[in-house]
Amino acid sequence: MLERCLGPRRVRQIQRILRNGKITLLCLFLTVIVLRGNLGAGKFGTPEQDINEIRETFYYYRKRVEPRRVLEEARLTTISAATDSTSDSNNYATFDIKKILVDEEPDNEKRDPNKPYTLGPKISDWDEQRAEWLKNNPNFPNFIGPNKPRVLLVTGSSPKPCENPVGDHYLLKSIKNKIDYCRLHGVEIFYNMALLDAELAGFWAKLPLIRKLLLMHPEVEFLWWMDSDAMFTDMAFEVPWERYKDHNFVMHGWKEMVYDQKNWIGLNTGSFLLRNCQWSLDILDAWAPMGPKGKIRDDAGKILTRELKGRPVFEADDQSAMVYLLMSQKDKWGDKVYLENAYYLHGYWGILVDRYEEMIESYHPGLGDHRWPLVTHFVGCKPCGKFGDYPVERCLKQMDRAFNFGDNQILQMYGFTHKSLASRRVKRTRNETRNPLEVKDELGLLHPAFKAVKVSSS
Repeated sequence: MLERCLGPRRVRQIQRILRNGKITLLCLFLTVIVLRGNLGAGKFGTPEQDINEIRETFYYYRKRVEPRRVLEEARLTTISAATDSTSDSNNYATFDIKKILVDEEPDNEKRDPNKPYTLGPKISDWDEQRAEWLKNNPNFPNFIGPNKPRVLLVTGSSPKPCENPVGDHYLLKSIKNKIDYCRLHGVEIFYNMALLDAELAGFWAKLPLIRKLLLMHPEVEFLWWMDSDAMFTDMAFEVPWERYKDHNFVMHGWKEMVYDQKNWIGLNTGSFLLRNCQWSLDILDAWAPMGPKGKIRDDAGKILTRELKGRPVFEADDQSAMVYLLMSQKDKWGDKVYLENAYYLHGYWGILVDRYEEMIESYHPGLGDHRWPLVTHFVGCKPCGKFGDYPVERCLKQMDRAFNFGDNQILQMYGFTHKSLASRRVKRTRNETRNPLEVKDELGLLHPAFKAVKVSSS
């Protein structure tokens, strides 16, 4: 009947819809049964009772879930805090360096202020002791070639980090510069970071170190002290050692300024040469008594200010003390002291660094004097301290220029140079070649004659 009215195709569609509807109603009924059982409204009560029971069930579940949620949030917070803590502990920028810079308790033993200060036991036969040692140790000669003494360059810095963020970087540049010069000229090097005698801090810390090194290294003929704020700027200049064969102490200075004018800057003790001999031990013993910190150093500073021309009022320093010692005891010490000014064993940076370009254009390394200074000394910049005597920006820029000026003489051996004296970047100065040994060593720094080893014909 229906097939005749609606057609076979339409009838089959209606039948399919009815079957699907039955299945849907059955699934809905079963779902209601399951939900009522799980939610607790399974007694088939009134709708109001069912709603109340469902509300109570949801409240119960919420009470059970809430502590778990709180614990999970606490766990995530702890993990986040631990991650942040680990991140901070791995961060050098936020680490407080003072946590590991813990000094030991100061020594309870104090020096008797009524006794004169000494660097150590009095030694009066050092020349004899040293000569005997050299005789018994022929493999450690004090001269490594004709007119070429064995030299130990000594420098150093505080055992603590610098008091400003960039100071240690400039100390690194300074020691790199010194290592380059020493490697080229066959000079040994000693870098000190220990305060050997707390009494002689500051300016005076070098004295006990120098004495100790002279005594423990009898094979060293000359000790070369150089301040950490001084740099070599002529890598090709060789010190004229033969000139000092009759002298024991070489400093940059002028006789008339020291002996006649008694000027406190008549010489400089930031870079000097000291022969390993009895005379040197004696002058160290005479130099040191003004150095102990406290009343002795303060009182000595007043004497030095009174006796020396142009000296400001401040505690005794090693340079002023040496001027005073020489001008007041010239007969005792003067003959063995050589005040050098033919080249710059010490060159004041303020009159040199701005002229580097002029030097490059007009002169060449190997001169050592005002035309191309051996040493540029940044007196007053104090790059490791909190405050200097000059603007920080000026000092740091000029120190970069001095470093690059000297470094260019090293880089040129390998075909490079800094793009400018203010730049850290380098550029090539020659093309690579398949015959590198044919490249000319213009400054003679790659294989200087004094480095050649004499091979026995036997």
